[in-house]
Amino acid sequence: MPSDYQRIEQAIHWITQHAHEQPELGDLADYLDLSPYHAQRLFTRWAGVSPKQFLQYLTVDFAKKLLDESQSVLSTSLEAGLSSPGRLHDQMINIEAVTPGEYKLKGKGLEIQYGFHETPFGECLVATTPRGICHLAFVSNTGRQAPLHQLKALWPRAQLNGHQKATAELVSRIFSLGPVHVNHRV
Repeated sequence: MPSDYQRIEQAIHWITQHAHEQPELGDLADYLDLSPYHAQRLFTRWAGVSPKQFLQYLTVDFAKKLLDESQSVLSTSLEAGLSSPGRLHDQMINIEAVTPGEYKLKGKGLEIQYGFHETPFGECLVATTPRGICHLAFVSNTGRQAPLHQLKALWPRAQLNGHQKATAELVSRIFSLGPVHVNHRV
Protein backbone atom coordinates (compact mmCIF):
# COMPACT_ATOMS: atom_id res chain seq x y z
CA MET A 1 0.00 0.00 0.00
CA PRO A 2 1.49 3.36 -1.00
CA SER A 3 2.16 6.05 1.62
CA ASP A 4 0.17 9.28 1.61
CA TYR A 5 3.22 11.03 0.19
CA GLN A 6 3.43 8.55 -2.68
CA ARG A 7 -0.30 8.86 -3.39
CA ILE A 8 -0.05 12.64 -3.61
CA GLU A 9 2.99 12.34 -5.84
CA GLN A 10 0.96 10.03 -8.09
CA ALA A 11 -2.05 12.38 -7.94
CA ILE A 12 -0.02 15.44 -8.93
CA HIS A 13 1.56 13.55 -11.80
CA TRP A 14 -1.82 12.16 -12.95
CA ILE A 15 -3.60 15.54 -12.80
CA THR A 16 -0.73 17.16 -14.69
CA GLN A 17 -0.86 14.48 -17.40
CA HIS A 18 -4.67 14.73 -17.75
CA ALA A 19 -5.18 18.48 -17.26
CA HIS A 20 -6.29 19.01 -20.87
CA GLU A 21 -9.16 16.59 -20.19
CA GLN A 22 -10.32 18.60 -17.13
CA PRO A 23 -10.82 15.45 -15.01
CA GLU A 24 -13.34 15.35 -12.17
CA LEU A 25 -12.55 14.46 -8.56
CA GLY A 26 -14.13 11.03 -9.11
CA ASP A 27 -11.65 10.30 -11.91
CA LEU A 28 -8.73 11.10 -9.61
CA ALA A 29 -10.25 9.08 -6.78
CA ASP A 30 -10.66 6.06 -9.08
CA TYR A 31 -7.02 6.37 -10.18
CA LEU A 32 -5.87 6.50 -6.55
CA ASP A 33 -8.30 3.74 -5.49
CA LEU A 34 -9.83 6.02 -2.86
CA SER A 35 -13.25 7.47 -2.24
CA PRO A 36 -13.72 11.00 -3.64
CA TYR A 37 -14.01 12.32 -0.08
CA HIS A 38 -10.73 10.69 1.00
CA ALA A 39 -8.93 11.79 -2.20
CA GLN A 40 -10.07 15.39 -1.67
CA ARG A 41 -9.01 15.50 1.99
CA LEU A 42 -5.69 13.75 1.42
CA PHE A 43 -4.73 15.94 -1.54
CA THR A 44 -5.75 19.17 0.19
CA ARG A 45 -3.88 18.24 3.38
CA TRP A 46 -0.64 17.41 1.54
CA ALA A 47 -0.73 19.86 -1.37
CA GLY A 48 -2.32 22.83 0.40
CA VAL A 49 -4.93 23.25 -2.34
CA SER A 50 -7.79 21.07 -3.55
CA PRO A 51 -7.37 18.91 -6.66
CA LYS A 52 -9.74 21.27 -8.48
CA GLN A 53 -7.66 24.32 -7.54
CA PHE A 54 -4.47 22.56 -8.63
CA LEU A 55 -6.10 21.73 -11.97
CA GLN A 56 -7.18 25.37 -12.37
CA TYR A 57 -3.59 26.58 -11.77
CA LEU A 58 -2.31 24.13 -14.38
CA THR A 59 -5.02 25.20 -16.83
CA VAL A 60 -4.26 28.91 -16.41
CA ASP A 61 -0.53 28.29 -16.75
CA PHE A 62 -1.11 26.35 -20.00
CA ALA A 63 -3.52 29.02 -21.28
CA LYS A 64 -0.97 31.76 -20.62
CA LYS A 65 1.57 29.90 -22.75
CA LEU A 66 -0.95 29.60 -25.59
CA LEU A 67 -1.89 33.27 -25.31
CA ASP A 68 1.82 34.15 -25.41
CA GLU A 69 1.97 32.24 -28.72
CA SER A 70 -0.75 34.58 -30.07
CA GLN A 71 -3.58 32.07 -29.96
CA SER A 72 -7.09 33.51 -29.69
CA VAL A 73 -8.94 33.36 -26.39
CA LEU A 74 -11.50 30.96 -27.92
CA SER A 75 -8.92 28.51 -29.29
CA THR A 76 -6.93 28.77 -26.05
CA SER A 77 -10.03 27.91 -24.01
CA LEU A 78 -10.84 24.91 -26.14
CA GLU A 79 -7.25 23.63 -26.30
CA ALA A 80 -7.02 23.93 -22.51
CA GLY A 81 -10.03 21.62 -22.23
CA LEU A 82 -12.52 24.27 -21.15
CA SER A 83 -16.02 24.45 -22.57
CA SER A 84 -15.98 28.19 -23.27
CA PRO A 85 -13.93 31.39 -23.07
CA GLY A 86 -16.10 32.33 -20.09
CA ARG A 87 -14.61 29.51 -18.03
CA LEU A 88 -11.09 30.66 -18.94
CA HIS A 89 -12.07 34.24 -18.09
CA ASP A 90 -13.31 33.19 -14.63
CA GLN A 91 -10.22 31.11 -13.89
CA MET A 92 -7.83 33.87 -15.01
CA ILE A 93 -9.67 36.44 -12.88
CA ASN A 94 -9.58 34.15 -9.83
CA ILE A 95 -5.94 33.16 -10.19
CA GLU A 96 -4.19 36.03 -11.98
CA ALA A 97 -6.61 38.95 -11.31
CA VAL A 98 -6.66 39.77 -15.04
CA THR A 99 -8.79 38.75 -18.00
CA PRO A 100 -7.36 36.57 -20.78
CA GLY A 101 -7.49 39.62 -23.06
CA GLU A 102 -5.55 41.78 -20.60
CA TYR A 103 -2.95 39.04 -20.30
CA LYS A 104 -2.73 38.60 -24.07
CA LEU A 105 -2.25 42.37 -24.52
CA LYS A 106 0.44 42.39 -21.78
CA GLY A 107 -1.59 44.80 -19.66
CA LYS A 108 -2.49 47.39 -22.30
CA GLY A 109 -5.03 49.72 -20.68
CA LEU A 110 -4.53 48.09 -17.27
CA GLU A 111 -3.43 49.97 -14.16
CA ILE A 112 -1.30 47.96 -11.76
CA GLN A 113 -0.35 49.30 -8.35
CA TYR A 114 2.64 47.87 -6.55
CA GLY A 115 4.55 48.25 -3.31
CA PHE A 116 7.40 46.72 -1.33
CA HIS A 117 6.57 45.38 2.12
CA GLU A 118 8.16 43.44 4.95
CA THR A 119 6.73 39.97 5.63
CA PRO A 120 7.70 37.10 7.94
CA PHE A 121 9.56 35.67 4.91
CA GLY A 122 11.47 38.82 4.02
CA GLU A 123 10.65 41.82 1.88
CA CYS A 124 8.24 41.28 -1.01
CA LEU A 125 6.89 43.13 -4.00
CA VAL A 126 3.14 42.82 -4.42
CA ALA A 127 1.30 44.08 -7.48
CA THR A 128 -2.45 44.41 -7.77
CA THR A 129 -5.16 45.14 -10.28
CA PRO A 130 -8.61 46.28 -9.15
CA ARG A 131 -9.50 42.54 -9.04
CA GLY A 132 -6.68 41.36 -6.77
CA ILE A 133 -3.05 40.26 -6.76
CA CYS A 134 -1.49 39.80 -10.19
CA HIS A 135 2.12 39.34 -9.04
CA LEU A 136 4.04 38.59 -5.85
CA ALA A 137 7.82 38.22 -5.64
CA PHE A 138 10.30 38.22 -2.81
CA VAL A 139 13.30 40.52 -2.76
CA SER A 140 16.61 38.65 -2.74
CA ASN A 141 20.06 39.81 -1.74
CA THR A 142 20.36 41.57 -5.09
CA GLY A 143 17.79 44.18 -4.05
CA ARG A 144 14.49 45.54 -5.25
CA GLN A 145 15.43 46.03 -8.90
CA ALA A 146 15.15 42.35 -9.89
CA PRO A 147 11.51 41.86 -8.79
CA LEU A 148 10.56 45.27 -10.19
CA HIS A 149 12.21 44.38 -13.51
CA GLN A 150 10.31 41.07 -13.52
CA LEU A 151 7.01 42.92 -12.95
CA LYS A 152 7.77 45.30 -15.82
CA ALA A 153 8.67 42.36 -18.08
CA LEU A 154 5.41 40.57 -17.26
CA TRP A 155 3.28 43.68 -17.84
CA PRO A 156 5.20 45.84 -20.35
CA ARG A 157 2.12 47.67 -21.63
CA ALA A 158 0.42 48.27 -18.26
CA GLN A 159 0.52 51.50 -16.33
CA LEU A 160 2.62 50.58 -13.27
CA ASN A 161 2.24 52.83 -10.24
CA GLY A 162 4.20 52.49 -7.03
CA HIS A 163 1.63 52.85 -4.25
CA GLN A 164 2.76 51.57 -0.85
CA LYS A 165 -0.42 52.61 0.91
CA ALA A 166 -2.73 50.83 -1.55
CA THR A 167 -0.88 47.51 -1.21
CA ALA A 168 0.00 47.69 2.52
CA GLU A 169 -3.38 46.55 3.86
CA LEU A 170 -3.50 43.64 1.43
CA VAL A 171 -0.03 42.44 2.41
CA SER A 172 -0.95 42.80 6.07
CA ARG A 173 -3.99 40.54 5.58
CA ILE A 174 -2.02 37.95 3.57
CA PHE A 175 0.82 37.63 6.04
CA SER A 176 -1.14 38.15 9.25
CA LEU A 177 0.22 35.88 11.95
CA GLY A 178 -2.94 36.00 14.03
CA PRO A 179 -6.67 36.46 13.67
CA VAL A 180 -7.86 39.54 11.86
CA HIS A 181 -9.66 41.93 14.22
CA VAL A 182 -12.16 44.45 13.01
CA ASN A 183 -13.01 47.40 15.21
CA HIS A 184 -16.68 48.27 15.20
CA ARG A 185 -18.08 51.53 16.47
CA VAL A 186 -21.31 51.32 18.37
